[in-house]
Amino acid sequence: MSGRGLTERGIRRDLVMLMTVRLAVSVALLGSAVLLQLRATPGGESDSLYGLIGWTFALSAAWAVTFRQAERRPWLVDLQLAFDTLTVWAFVWMTGGITSVLSSLYFLPIVGASTLRSRRCAVLMATFAAVLHAALVIVQYAAAQSPVWSLWPSGITGAIPPAQVAAYTVAINTAGFFAVAWLSGSLAERARRANVRLADASTEIADLQTFNQHVIDSLAMGLVTTDLAGRVLTFNQVAEAITGHAAQTARGCDVSSVLQLPPSFAAEMSGLSARTSARADYRYTRADLTVVDLGLAATELMTSAGHSGFLFTFQDTTEPRRLDRETRVQQRMAAVGEMAAGIAHEIRNPLASMSGSIQVLRSELSLNPEQAQLMDIVLRESERLNTTIRSFLAYARPQRPNIGRIDIRPILEDAALLLRNSSEVGANHRVDVDSPASPVWCEADEGQIRQIVWNLATNGLRAMPDGGRLLLSSHEGATQQEAVIVVKDEGVGIEEADLDAIFQPFYASFAKGSGLGMAIVHRIVSDHGGEVRVTSKPGAGTTVEVRLPGRKPSARETGHDN
Repeated sequence: MSGRGLTERGIRRDLVMLMTVRLAVSVALLGSAVLLQLRATPGGESDSLYGLIGWTFALSAAWAVTFRQAERRPWLVDLQLAFDTLTVWAFVWMTGGITSVLSSLYFLPIVGASTLRSRRCAVLMATFAAVLHAALVIVQYAAAQSPVWSLWPSGITGAIPPAQVAAYTVAINTAGFFAVAWLSGSLAERARRANVRLADASTEIADLQTFNQHVIDSLAMGLVTTDLAGRVLTFNQVAEAITGHAAQTARGCDVSSVLQLPPSFAAEMSGLSARTSARADYRYTRADLTVVDLGLAATELMTSAGHSGFLFTFQDTTEPRRLDRETRVQQRMAAVGEMAAGIAHEIRNPLASMSGSIQVLRSELSLNPEQAQLMDIVLRESERLNTTIRSFLAYARPQRPNIGRIDIRPILEDAALLLRNSSEVGANHRVDVDSPASPVWCEADEGQIRQIVWNLATNGLRAMPDGGRLLLSSHEGATQQEAVIVVKDEGVGIEEADLDAIFQPFYASFAKGSGLGMAIVHRIVSDHGGEVRVTSKPGAGTTVEVRLPGRKPSARETGHDN
């Protein structure tokens, strides 16, 4: 017999059900036997029932031990059902044979076979029951006609009906056995097929849910859904990475607090429809207190029931916005460079002639003090203008860099020494250098790197008019393929809105300077394939980080070649 039914429905659960039914019937028969005993029924039938009921309990205990084996050996179930049929046959034997009221118990193993095994097994069990029952009746009538047969309890053989009635009863019982086998088998087969379809549908639904979750987690943006009250329902992995909040803690919370939505955004959401969306760009403070730029869009969540909530999608736009700022700066630089190439020399040459002529006139003419002062102002302003044009030309028409392997540390030490002895350093200023013991190698033009450090350091000093600490430091990047220069001051800081403008030409925050220092820094770093990052807070100082391509020296270069 096939074990397909066992594997599909779960053999252990079905065997427990079979044992429960068996024990329930045994308990019912035990109660009947007790009643017979109380009424003192002659013939000792109750004693025989006690023995059979005890046999039934013993078999149930034995079958319970075979639960695990039955999962691997389905024939054990067939054996249980066969023994159940034999046990029913014995009960019928002891309670009158053809006149027994327990003949209907044959239906139990037949139904069990259809439920536990298959319709074919149920038909075979019905055949077995019919053969046993017919054999019992034949033996019963043979015993009634011959005193040699003494297998039946006293008084039973004399109460049997005529042979024609017995034959009719056996035929009716046999037809009932097969009818029950066919009907219960058909119902069991349908139930099994329904279970298979249900299992397949459940698997498909689970696969679809898993696929949908994979799609949601594979999105390159954060995705959050809420109910109509704004409570978070779903929170994908990208949303966790951007916000720093775990999905478990975010679910059920108010979306305004989780996503830190701007107050004005609620008014926009109230006017949403299925074909419109509300958008916002704002600063978001993550769970680890880092601040990022978010670009967020919200729309209605539509289901078959209509408007069921809201759908939020967002991205971390910190890096794209930084790249956009750099692109705008480079575009402005390119425009200024083109303009400078056309007019710089046209201004510088006449300026030199004017300055030379005024110097000659001042030396040859007899001037009163006021006139001499005016001449000095003209010469001083001419020199200042000449310095601005010279810086402008250096920015707009840079020289080709002489790339070589250099150590950043001596450059920082030299710049710090010059600054400590400059007129801009007061008693309340401190200039420190923090560099590792090993060299910090960089592939760059040494003269231009010195110009970067000097421009950044002088800017840092000017940002601290009342004193403070200026720190120049260097170290290798995380990948050891870049050198990092850091200039940090404790000055006035820069407003967030002004960070985009500091690399623009002629943007100056201090009284001194041409406004080209940071623009030149940006241009040199860009020419070297590096990157400049500025972080600042008003009143808390500014940190400028310059990242330049670097490389580790070979063994021959360090003198460790074997």
